[in-house]
Order: sequence, then structure tokens, then C-alpha cells
Amino acid sequence: MKKKVSKYLLIPLFVFSSILFALPSIKDGLTADDQTVAIDALLDGLHQDAHEGNFQTYFARYSADAVFLGTDKTERWTVEEFKAYAKPAFADGHGWTYAVVERNWEGGGNTHWFDEILFNEKLGHCRGTGVVQLINGEWKIAHYALTMLVPNAIAADVGLQTQEADKQEIVK
Repeated sequence: MKKKVSKYLLIPLFVFSSILFALPSIKDGLTADDQTVAIDALLDGLHQDAHEGNFQTYFARYSADAVFLGTDKTERWTVEEFKAYAKPAFADGHGWTYAVVERNWEGGGNTHWFDEILFNEKLGHCRGTGVVQLINGEWKIAHYALTMLVPNAIAADVGLQTQEADKQEIVK
């Protein structure tokens, strides 16, 4: 004798199965949001630590093999070289202050990259770009580059000033 499966039993089974298949994508969506919050906190903390001159916590945000590129063409530093450069600026409890104007994120998994527009009293608007990696369950900055933003209307003049400064360095 054949037993009939009730349609009333199949409908809940179908709904339950659909929910199970949907759970990984729901989980991934929450994880992505959690990652964005954690990475934003990493960079917001970096800028706050610099402003307050918190040397140890500032540099703890970088990976051991991170690279920092400053605004000058000679400023390509390993973390240890960057620490040596920054130590005097942090010694009095004030490093440098860059206020975040906007930030954009790309990437996924254990590697994300970003660009942010910053404002500094002395340099005006700047751009920070970088790469963060999830290392042993913690987000770390693996690469950071700081550049000055030059409006197109004055770019040629700034370019000439840069070339003149380069010539002066050669003469020295």
C-alpha cells in the first residue's frame, strides 16, 4: 500500500529547506558589515592615536611588514623606519592631525583596500590609500600611502615648484 505525503507536510519542509540554504548568504552579509565596522574602527583609531600622540597603539595597528609612503618622494618606510621618523613627533603627546572627510572600501575576504580624503591644517586636503589584512583574527594596516591633493587649477605651478625643489636638492 502506497502512502501519500500530505501537501501540508511538504510546504513546511520546503520553507525550512529554503531558509537553511539562505543562511550562509545572510551570515556573509552580517560578516561583511562587521568587517567594515572593524576596519573603519582600525583607521579611525589610527588617526585618533596620531592626533593624541599614542605611539604604541598607533604602530600596533600596522602589520609587522607594513610599508608607509609619505608625501615626500624619499618617504618609503618599513614600520621600523617609520617609527624612527615619527618618534620625535609623538614624544610631546601630539603626533599629527588628519580629519577624515570621506572613506571608500573595496575588496573582500582577508584583504581590503581603501582610499580616504583627509584634511590637515598645514597641508590642506590629502588622500590616504592603503591595504588592510586580517592577520590572526585582527585587522592590520599592511600598506598606507599619504598624498597631497593638488587642485588642477594650480597643478602646473605646483609641478614647477616641485621641479625647482628637486634641482635644489641636486645642488646640495
